[in-house]
Amino acid sequence: MIVYPVRAISFDIHGTLIHSPRLGEVYAQILGRHGIEVEPDEAHLTVRQVWEEFSCRRRPGQDLFASHPEGSRGFWYEFIDRVCLLLGSEPASRFAKAELFQAFTGPEPWEIFQEVPEVLADLRGKGVRMVVVSNWDDRLPLLLERLELIPYFDAIVFSAGVGVEKPFAAIFERALDELALPAQEVVHIGDRVREDVEGARGAGLQSIHLMRDGDQGDLRDLRPLVDLVPPV
Repeated sequence: MIVYPVRAISFDIHGTLIHSPRLGEVYAQILGRHGIEVEPDEAHLTVRQVWEEFSCRRRPGQDLFASHPEGSRGFWYEFIDRVCLLLGSEPASRFAKAELFQAFTGPEPWEIFQEVPEVLADLRGKGVRMVVVSNWDDRLPLLLERLELIPYFDAIVFSAGVGVEKPFAAIFERALDELALPAQEVVHIGDRVREDVEGARGAGLQSIHLMRDGDQGDLRDLRPLVDLVPPV
């Protein structure tokens, strides 16, 4: 339930605005070109398993990418090594890792949820200020530019740039600084309960849980928010 007037909307990215339905296929294709044969479904499951494993490594509030000694690229190269180990293959070459790293900076592995461009354009046209708040590495601004989403947003706030991940307050506070608005006048929309809903509320923002697999899984359902935005 939204209580205060809404002057801006903060969006999560993965699972909210975009997703990666070809994740396993992209890994399988690129690794295959470098001599590592794997089925797309097996690659998909292994990548998800390694992500959960690496996520358990982080200390409270720590960003996985910024905290790696070699930054985002070093994190993902280590990640790919672990994927290959669990697949029972030889380690990927540096060339294979570089190609995978570059692939996920571009639009090919990603898909924008169908209604997203229409809804963002509608909100922007009505004067709603919007910002991204995402647990992501430093490639996010370039990715959003290549997906042609960046013009909709007043700011792109990502964990590698802040050094703190959601659900910790500092990343939401950076977004509030960019918007120059009090927390209660911003609503955050995301698909994860802990990172998005509880994290935003803990920082004083209002929040909405977008459940893509449930009956509240379409941003068009959130258009009544526009009625709560005072005229510009």
